[in-house]
Order: sequence, then C-alpha cells, then structure tokens
Amino acid sequence: ELALKSLGSEGLFLFSSLDTNNDLYLSPEEFKPIAEKLTGVAPISEFEEEEAPDPGGETLSLVAKFQPLVMETMTKSKDGFLGISHVALSGLRNWTAPAAPMSVMLARHFKAFLPPKNKLDLGEPWWIIPSELNIFTGYLSNNRFYPPPPKGKEIIIHKLLSMFHPRPFVKTRFAPQGAVACIRAISTFYYTIAFRIHAEFQLNEPPDFPFWFSPGQFTGHIILSKDSSHVREFKLFVPNNRSLNVDMEWLYGASESSNMEVDIGYLPQMELESTGPSIPSVIHDENGNVIDSRDPSGEPIQFVFEEITWQQEIPWEEAVHKLEVAMYPFKKVSYLPFTQAFERAKAEKKLVHSILLWGALDDHKPLSASLPVPGSGRTLRETVLESSPILALLNESFISSWSLVKELEELQSNRENEFYSKLAELHLEKYNFPVEMIICLPNGTVIHHINANYFLDITSMKPEDVESSIFSFSTNFEDPSTATYLQFLKEGLQRAKPYLQT
Repeated sequence: ELALKSLGSEGLFLFSSLDTNNDLYLSPEEFKPIAEKLTGVAPISEFEEEEAPDPGGETLSLVAKFQPLVMETMTKSKDGFLGISHVALSGLRNWTAPAAPMSVMLARHFKAFLPPKNKLDLGEPWWIIPSELNIFTGYLSNNRFYPPPPKGKEIIIHKLLSMFHPRPFVKTRFAPQGAVACIRAISTFYYTIAFRIHAEFQLNEPPDFPFWFSPGQFTGHIILSKDSSHVREFKLFVPNNRSLNVDMEWLYGASESSNMEVDIGYLPQMELESTGPSIPSVIHDENGNVIDSRDPSGEPIQFVFEEITWQQEIPWEEAVHKLEVAMYPFKKVSYLPFTQAFERAKAEKKLVHSILLWGALDDHKPLSASLPVPGSGRTLRETVLESSPILALLNESFISSWSLVKELEELQSNRENEFYSKLAELHLEKYNFPVEMIICLPNGTVIHHINANYFLDITSMKPEDVESSIFSFSTNFEDPSTATYLQFLKEGLQRAKPYLQT
C-alpha cells in the first residue's frame, strides 16, 4: 500500500516489472535495464565476456530474414482495430526488420546443441533447455519488459533470437517451455541435429504496457562436428505452412489482473541461416605461420570442405514428430490434416475425432489458452489428451485431427471440391468459441460434440452436482476429466454403431 501511495498504480506497475523477486527492493541487476535505457550504454554482460577470440577456433556467419506480421490476418483488423489504441500496437507496427541482419558467432558456442552421452540414438529426444512449467505450476508473469539474463545453454539461443528483436524471452510464460533436440543423422565426425524451440518476444517498453509476441515454434537443424569445433550448416525458422502462426497478447492496465487483449496472426518469414560453413578465425600455413585471409588479388581465400558421408539417418518428418511428442505427449496419437483424416477414416472404417480451435493445438501456447474462459486447447492437451486411457482408445478406434476455424472457413468457401467444402460446413455448424470437440462419421456427419468450456465446467463440478446425465463419472479413474472424455468417446462409438455396421 505504501508503494502504491508513493508511486501510483502505473509507477508501481513499472517497479513490479523490474522487481523480479518481489522483495520491493531493486538490486543493481534488476535496475540494469533502466540504467541502460537512460544512459544508452550497455555494460558487457557475463556471457559476452566469455566470447574472447579463440585463436584456434572458427566463426560462423549468419543472416536473419524477417517479414513483419501481416496485420490484415489479425482478427481485430476486421473492425479496423476499433477500441485498440495506436500505442498498444506501436511495438508491433514498428518491428519491420531484424534487429541484426547479420552476425558472426563462435562455432564452439553451438556446443549447446550437442547430445548428452546417453542420447546418441537417432530420434531420441533430449532437452537443451528443460521446460519448468506444467498445468500444475501455472504460468509466469505477464508484467515484464526485460528478459532475465540467460544462463548456460540459454545463452546461444538468446543470442540467436536477439538477431530478430532485442528482447527475446528464452523461457515462455506458458508450458511447454524450453528447447528440445534429437539426432537426425550420424557420420564419423558429424551430427545433424533437429531442434524445436519455444520462445517469445516483448515488443513494448515503458511507459507503454507489455505486448507479447509468441510464434508457434522455432524449428531447424544444425550440422556440426562431434567436438563442436566446426559448424557445417545452421538454419532456424518459424514454420509458415499454416494460415496463423503467431499469438499476441497485450495488457491494458497497470496490474497483472488488468484487461488483456488477445489475437492471432500470420508471420510470413522469420529465419536465421548460415551463409556457409564456419571458417578459422586465424589462418595458418603448413609451417604454422599466420597468413592473410585474402589472396594477393584481394579476394577472400576459398576453403574446400570434405563431403560428409552419413552412416545413419532418419527422415526430417520423423525427427519433427519425435520432437513434437517430447513437447506434447498427446501427439502419441497421430493428428492428421482435416481432409486426410476423413480419407483414412473411410479406408479403415473408423470414426473421426476432431478438435476445432480458434488457435493452434500444438503451438507452444494456443491463443485460447490465454482467454479468460476455462475452455482451451492448452488445458485439453495437458490433461485428457495426454492420459493413457484416452491415448489407447483414440489409437484403437478413431482417426484424429485438429483444425483452425480460419482454415475450415477457407475450405468451405472453396467450391473446387464439394465434398471437402461440405465436411468443413458440417464442422463449422457445430463450432462454438473457443474449442469444440467433435466425433463424426467418415462422410462428415456429426454424431457427438461438446464445447471445451462446457466440458471443463462439468468436470470441475462434484459428480452429484452435474444435472445432465449426458456425461457420467466413472470410478475407474481418479481424474474426472479423463473419465468424462472417455465417456464422450465411448458414447460417440455407441451412436455410430448403426452406421458403421452397414
């Protein structure tokens, strides 16, 4: 109360965003972002001090490519951003180019991507940065502007993402956090490592309120020597194959409980790529003498690299799936693209288990996770969809799929394939915001559906308080959510019997 009286609500909001340990005292480390802002001078951080030139080491040149968010893809753009102040979106509108279009990094710093000694099998995932959050731990504060100093293996990830924007948060506010990797190919001296990173950016600074920009994921690969002295190739990017791939949230007031606006949009390009293999910082001749990096005509010396012969490898798609399952155990069930799911269901004479969402189910924080309603893809995927009985029944009796509402609206309006258009129409007829779970026949007929809000409402009640007998609780499972979702699936199978038997 004394702090509020002294600083006012907005002053206390800024103070709290810096006071990371909530002790109402700003240490020099906590005050550093403001000192840097006021003086314009950034002291050399601990992790930058480590980057002393390595005379025997190699450097890797990277380029950043960035196309800003397509503003017209935000749902709020449909009403011309009415009611949204220009200031709130200023950080987003002003981010039109990468913070550092080019950078040179030490090859040895990519050692963070090497596998631990007990994870040397192809496709076996390990955590570069472990996730510290789950549905029980909750989420991290929205009221922050400046990322905490990165430590250990976070340093190289932070440095890479800083090429896009100066304020990357290597650990996201919502689960699953972190970075996961697996070996995709092995040679005598090299690995190809596939990786997936969940990170986000803070686009605003005081006096504006926080604006969080959360790409669905960063993925990519690195080819590096087993001793990390040489990087042959590096690429990191935000996938752009779906119509929406970024979640955004921004606060409208000076407290954690202030109104939060949410939206989703499409980012055409955000990627980092090496310009070529890493090369020695200093070049020696055969006698060990340092020589000029340019030939007598002034042209850079050209290096010749041996061709890598891979002894073992798995397809990129398999590696990607292994990383997905590591981040999201619910992905032990295959979720097929919408139209493909119906084709498979018809061939295998199974039902389609479909989840229709406003935001994605397998991005690090689907937009509906942040809405002030209980229904969300995040809650679903971290509870019922990961449970063993549900996984078993889905694998045995259903073909699963998840879709974005926007994608089905586009499919419905595309009259080139009337059957697909009709499938989308039947789904959208049953959809209610934010998430609808649907069971249907291979011809698209919906035989059962339930909204996530209603589902989570009834599973949070005591069994005796549930008026409807549509979903009954089973004593076989301690978790009412699992029991209720299992009942939902079984009732779908029961209702479908007359159709599937013909």
